[in-house]
Amino acid sequence: MPLSGEAIRMMNLVDDMATTMRRLLALVPTLAPDERKRVSEYLSQSQPSVETVQQALTSQ
Repeated sequence: MPLSGEAIRMMNLVDDMATTMRRLLALVPTLAPDERKRVSEYLSQSQPSVETVQQALTSQ
C-alpha cells in the first residue's frame, strides 16, 4: 500500500528531528556539567515528548 503525502511529510519531519538530535549530541561535549544538567532537564520537560507521539502512533 503506497504512503499518503501526509505520512511522507511526517517521515520527513522525523528525519529533521534526527538531524537536530545529531547536532545536539555534537554540542554536548562543549557544555559545562551544570549546563548539561540544565539542558537535560529542559529536554525532559519538553512537551509533547517523543514518547507521547510514539504512543499516539501505536495506539490507533
